[in-house]
Amino acid sequence: MMDVPLRPRFSCLPNAEKVSVITHGAALLLSEWKKRLFLAESKIRHFEDKYHSALVDIEEKGLPDDADFELHEDYIMWHHWTDAASKARKRVSDLESIAGQGLHW
Repeated sequence: MMDVPLRPRFSCLPNAEKVSVITHGAALLLSEWKKRLFLAESKIRHFEDKYHSALVDIEEKGLPDDADFELHEDYIMWHHWTDAASKARKRVSDLESIAGQGLHW
């Protein structure tokens, strides 16, 4: 088969099949992003349980002067997982609307 760019091949599909491809693809991506969100939220809960605090509370107070290396490392990772959860929530929201409604051509 010739190496034809995807867009012209996709454009040749009937509209109903285009919607089906996008809707099913969105559903698959949605599943992946929900897994990522679950992981990120689990990591955040781990830090909240470990330090009996939310990240926002720690940021308001600042890290204690006697904070050890582990707390500093956890603080960095806590930020990472908070950012990851925020990104995943946005993707889940966007993909849910596509998977639930499809696209209007």
